[in-house]
Amino acid sequence: MAVFRIILTIVFIILSVALSAIILLQEGKSAGLGAVSGAAETYWGKNKGRSMEGKLEKITKWIAILFLVLAVVLNLNVL
Repeated sequence: MAVFRIILTIVFIILSVALSAIILLQEGKSAGLGAVSGAAETYWGKNKGRSMEGKLEKITKWIAILFLVLAVVLNLNVL
């Protein structure tokens, strides 16, 4: 079981570095005054899920979920 814990720890470290890098790649969420008047609703705003920013958000969400699950698993004293 010690080998399994070491492998999970290495995966945990890789996930933490990847999560940090992906968060730093994302843009800020400040839309400025365009969000107040509705000017932010452009083609790029409506198709954000298909853009690179949308993909980064999805990847960040899934890596964060894996990170938290792995943190709980590693914290258990069963391994």
